[in-house]
Amino acid sequence: MSWQEQIGAACDLDALESIRVELFGKKGYFPAQFAKMKSIPNEEKKAFADGLNKEKAELEAAFEAKKTALEGAALAAEIDKERVDLSLFSHLEPAGAIHPISHTMNEMIEYFTSMNFSLQTGPLVEDDFHNFEALNLPQHHPAREMQDTFYFKDEKLMRTHTSPVQIRYMKAMKPPFRMIAPGAVFRRDYDMTHTPMFHQIEGLVVDEAHKVSFANLKYILEHFLTHFFGDVKVRFRPSFFPFTEPSSEVDISCVFCGGDGCRVCKQTGWIEVLGCGMVDPNVFKAVGYENVSGYAFGMGIERFAMLKHRISDLRAMYEGDLDLLEQFK
Repeated sequence: MSWQEQIGAACDLDALESIRVELFGKKGYFPAQFAKMKSIPNEEKKAFADGLNKEKAELEAAFEAKKTALEGAALAAEIDKERVDLSLFSHLEPAGAIHPISHTMNEMIEYFTSMNFSLQTGPLVEDDFHNFEALNLPQHHPAREMQDTFYFKDEKLMRTHTSPVQIRYMKAMKPPFRMIAPGAVFRRDYDMTHTPMFHQIEGLVVDEAHKVSFANLKYILEHFLTHFFGDVKVRFRPSFFPFTEPSSEVDISCVFCGGDGCRVCKQTGWIEVLGCGMVDPNVFKAVGYENVSGYAFGMGIERFAMLKHRISDLRAMYEGDLDLLEQFK
């Protein structure tokens, strides 16, 4: 079999490499042929060399052509081996989704940051000063009792609300400012509407005295609630919170019955959604503020998620119920 035939018959790159070594290697065919020129008469050397160089050029060209073809075939085989059959994937395959609590929190954060509220966070483990004392909660207040708060042996505790973030922020910053503090909080409670861990978002606005009023607070909350729930009515009811004075609880017309009265709203047509008020002077005193005024509000993110998505049992959002969670794709 000629060299041309051997090159043409090479089935892979390894076989072709063996032929290259036999032809062009130090001990191969062509080095041996050129070595014969020492014994050839001078008048015959030119013709011999020309013929040998021509043969070498033809075989080199054949070799390169075969090498290119084999490399292309090897690449095609590798690509075919790694090819993904897109028909194996169906648009009906399960897909992930943002959890309804995270989605609700993100929506609330997006609204308030668009209103120039800064986003702040704080530690989950707090001390008595930041969680209670600075917020004007006296020692006898029920929120301090063991059945409400998770205490540690070193007098630390799991924060029961996100209001301590406000205290830390006020101690570090000077007014004017507006901020929100979303995050997880912890209380000893577990039923259809309560879990030991849940999420809140607190808001705080502080400016010079008389520059912030309850009317400002009322406007921003009414605008937020209609933005979040749509066409609902909003009402403010007098209430009591240790850290605000005056204080108010805020209701919206029932999203289930439109305010006509149903089981969910206990036939009243209203559902409570948040608490708010003007910051109590004792809170400003605890952080060293003078001649300022401000308002604060706080709301439970799970409650907003339940109302917006018509979820009756809060625990379902923490139990990995796929029938529920898959609805939020």
